Order: sequence, then structure tokens, then C-alpha cells
Amino acid sequence: MARNREKKGSLLHQVKTALDEKLAIGESKFEDKKIGATADKIYSWNTYKTYLKHNIYFIQWAKENHQIKSLDEGKKYVNEWLEMREKQGLSAYTVKLETSALMKLYSISSNEIYKSNARYRANIQRSRGEKVRDKHFSEEKHKDLVRFCRATGLRRAELQQLRGTDLIEINGEPFICVSRGAKGGRHRNIPLAFEKDFIQGLMSSKGDNKVFEKIPNGADIHSYRAEYATRLYKALARDINTLPKSEKYHCRKDLKGACYDKKAMLEVSRALGHNRISVIAGHYIRK
Repeated sequence: MARNREKKGSLLHQVKTALDEKLAIGESKFEDKKIGATADKIYSWNTYKTYLKHNIYFIQWAKENHQIKSLDEGKKYVNEWLEMREKQGLSAYTVKLETSALMKLYSISSNEIYKSNARYRANIQRSRGEKVRDKHFSEEKHKDLVRFCRATGLRRAELQQLRGTDLIEINGEPFICVSRGAKGGRHRNIPLAFEKDFIQGLMSSKGDNKVFEKIPNGADIHSYRAEYATRLYKALARDINTLPKSEKYHCRKDLKGACYDKKAMLEVSRALGHNRISVIAGHYIRK
């Protein structure tokens, strides 16, 4: 028995090994989606680190409460863990994250996994109100970063990788080329809809260097993305009363009654690096 345990390694090592085997750094998630080949792949280091952390939480709990000796033995307790985490009051975002992490670890299908309660907007805690970490971040000291974020809607990983040379021209108009740090490997070009002179001046001054040397942990980047999305939507949206039914997006659940311009939503979605307008309505546009 001892030899078998030594060969398999510790439970934590087994988790790491299982995730290591799914690493697909440098491969295109966008292209793999076209052929349905994303289920057993992890495309970014950030996702890998996040999944590793949350899967370790699970495996430590399973070891302590169910005395499991191997990674495989833990699989039957996945749904129990997720239900427990939801009852503990974790945000819908965190429960969904842990669900995704465990589905990836054990190659579990969506039909087998525990179904959490619907992600009502009112239950989503991300970037709602002031958090403890926000108190340690000064927007005044980082005013260029905040101004840039509110005008571009870039993700944290994209900001961390952005260089001055990512400012490009297309048909005489300035764009930001997002080619590094993009979620799912989806590259995109973002038109400068706001603060054009400020962004061009800042990026041009950096040359080949990073635009921002460090993105503080306390900066609420998601909140700035939401501000950008709302601002861009309002700039693009047509009079909802003049649109045919097919061009209107009617929200459901706790946003029932809200109605948006589908065309404007799609443009905002693409600018943010998403491809579903339902995500924009549920998580970004704030009236």
C-alpha cells in the first residue's frame, strides 16, 4: 500500500498532475470551440492557478471528511461539496467557479454536476458596493489607470500585458489591438470611443514598454469594465421604441421588464471580448 501511495503521490500532487495534463497554453480556445474540443483543456495560466487553488480546497475537505486516499475516490463527493458551498452563502460567481474547476479536474459533464440556483443579478456580489480591498486602493494616486480602464474596458490580464505598440491604425482610425492576455485567446481590436487624445498620448509615450508596470490588486477592474460597457451602450443604443421586436433584447428573472437594443449590445459585447449579449445585460450594463 505504501508503495502505491508513493507512486501516485500525495492528493495535492495528484490534483496538480491532473490539471497539468490539461494545459493547452498557446493553443486557440476560439478555434477549439468550433470543433467542440475545449472540455479537457486549460488555456491560460490564470485559469490554471485559480482551478488548482479551488480544487485543493475540495480535495482537502474530502480527505478530512471522507478519508479519501486518491483523487478518483473524491469524485463521488463533488456534488455534496458544491451544494454545501452554496448553503454556506458563497456568491453565485464563486460557486460557478468551483463548479467549473471540478468539472475540469474530473472531466464531469454538465448533466452530472450539481445545479446551483439561478444566477440572479441581485445575488451577484462581484463589484457591488465597496469591498475591504477597495479601501486600500487610491483612485487619485492611480488616476491614469482608472481613466484608461473606464475608457477602454480592458480586463486585468489584458492591462498587464498591454504595450505602447498595441496602439494601431485601421483606415486612419486609432484602435487598441488586444493580442495578449485575452480570455479564450480571442484577439480583438477596440476602437477608441472615449478619451481618444489621452489614450493615444499615454500609449504613444510608452513605445515597446508596458503601458502600466503594475495593476494594483485593489483596483476594481470589473467595475470599470461595467462603467465602460454602460457608457458605450448608451452611446450606441437606438431609440428602443422605434425598433422592431426582433431587434430588442428582453431581460428575464430579476431584470424582467428591462429592454435593450440588440445591435448595440452585440457591439459592446465584442468590445469587452465576450460573444453573448446575455452576459452584457446580466453583468455589465447598469442603468
